[in-house]
Amino acid sequence: MIQFLEILAFVIDVCYAIVFFCMIQTFLPLRKNLLLRMMAFVASAPISAAIIYSNDLAGLLGTLLGFCVYISLFHRGQWVEKLTAVLIFYPPLIAVNYLMMDIGRRCFFGITRAPSKLEFGWTWEQQLMNNVIYTLSLLLRLLFWTAAWRFLRKYLCQVTSNLTTKMWLIVDSLMLASFVAIFTIIYFLPENMLVAYPICGASIFSGFGCIYLVSYICNSMQTAYRAQELERQQAYYTDRMRDEERVRSIYHDLKNHLLVLQAQMGNEQMVQESIQGLQNQIREYENYYHTGNAFLDILIRDKAKTAQKEQIDFSAVISFEDGDFMEPLDISTIFGNAIDNAIEASRQLSKEQRLITVRANRVRDMLMIIVENTVSSDFTLSKGTTKKDTFMHGFGLSNIRNAVQKYDGQCSTKVENGMFRLQIMMPID
Repeated sequence: MIQFLEILAFVIDVCYAIVFFCMIQTFLPLRKNLLLRMMAFVASAPISAAIIYSNDLAGLLGTLLGFCVYISLFHRGQWVEKLTAVLIFYPPLIAVNYLMMDIGRRCFFGITRAPSKLEFGWTWEQQLMNNVIYTLSLLLRLLFWTAAWRFLRKYLCQVTSNLTTKMWLIVDSLMLASFVAIFTIIYFLPENMLVAYPICGASIFSGFGCIYLVSYICNSMQTAYRAQELERQQAYYTDRMRDEERVRSIYHDLKNHLLVLQAQMGNEQMVQESIQGLQNQIREYENYYHTGNAFLDILIRDKAKTAQKEQIDFSAVISFEDGDFMEPLDISTIFGNAIDNAIEASRQLSKEQRLITVRANRVRDMLMIIVENTVSSDFTLSKGTTKKDTFMHGFGLSNIRNAVQKYDGQCSTKVENGMFRLQIMMPID
């Protein structure tokens, strides 16, 4: 019977490790190497099943160190995202494991009246009861984490990597209190004190509540972004209808324009002025781009208008039919930040020197994006944003790299001969 309970406890432990492993990887994606994924599951089992006692500094620090190493080695993401994962999941993990062991210990000694010192020995019935209570404790822990997983899964799936570093740090600062509280209360609290129980409960609630908070922030950003996208689409199609109406009007009057030009033959200045007038009327229509991606058409059109207002020579040759695997928000992050940075750099130059070129196309199994712009001789790469809304914008190039890494791509920058070059390569699945 005891052997059966030991086997059952092992099976429950494995199931618990699977549930905890799934929660972590949903919040923070694993590295794509298959061997690393297998190693990650094996490594997560002893961390998730760590046994924590009161005044157990070795257990607390050992679990913390192991969890940090595990997150660093096997999961993708920025350092601040990995820090968030540790601060969110470590307190509930410690709290649940501590409660399981402490409540189980109290139940065992309360029921059996067994001696607390092992040198006195336990009877077979006491050993059996110990295994029964221990197995029940593991089962309750598994049921708790399974219920938490089912409840939190939709929120974990909504967490994206589009938050800025400052946003992640705000979440981290909120979780720091729970992290410090659970660590200190278990280490410094004397045994047989129930004061730790409400602290453990609060840490569990804070950790799960923080998951909801991160999900809410991500959803709010997505909602705000979609609202901006709809406004941009409306403005785009309104402008396009107006410009197409202008072109149709010019086409309708083209016969009369040709007659006027014919009558002006011999007066070169008047002919040039008439031609310039026609060009000005259809210039806006030339700013529409057909990239193969409806969202990117709108974005490039918007950036081209901004460049035109800044008197920047802007050109874009983009074939983006194979970029449908990318989310619109990531397309906006990459092209929007890259072109905004190029426009900002061009403002520092004289009007004759301002030049921006954007190219994107498929090269074999890779999607290549190149953004080039002229820069001043004293140009240096800046990590911070120059926008007024620093909270929402964060770091330009850093956000581009994060979006590219999401698709296992590579991003490189180079400044040479007065030209800044941003090159991005992403594999096409």
